[in-house]
Amino acid sequence: MTRKYELVYVVSPDATDEQVAELHTQVESITQRMGGQLEKTENWGRRKLAYEIGRHKEGTYVLELINGTGELMKEIDRRLKVLDYVIRHLVVRIDEEQGVIERMRAERTETSRRRRVARGLPPDRQPGEGQRGEPDEDRDERFDIGGEEMR
Repeated sequence: MTRKYELVYVVSPDATDEQVAELHTQVESITQRMGGQLEKTENWGRRKLAYEIGRHKEGTYVLELINGTGELMKEIDRRLKVLDYVIRHLVVRIDEEQGVIERMRAERTETSRRRRVARGLPPDRQPGEGQRGEPDEDRDERFDIGGEEMR
């Protein structure tokens, strides 16, 4: 069964950009070979670690979204454990979370529609209809005193 996974790995700051690109190529080739799909890759760049890992205080972070099976992720996990220049990695299944988010969004939309119909309004918002009392974005009302400007 195909699921959606998020893979984040931290590469040693000693590793070159070519090694990071090579690692991405390896993950991509494993994914394709095992029938998965690499949806997105984000190189977050070099960042300070939250805590020191071994002798490392910095690392290059990379995020990859992968559609595939559990066997695919086991293979990627096994490969990343062997590489010396990968400090840490984490694989998280995210398809369940997205399902929960979609269900909650649908429930909120349905509740909003029912309430609007009960008040005699059309179920969906009309163009130009917004929340009451939306403040101007460029003005902060917290500092207004009695409608007069401070001098």
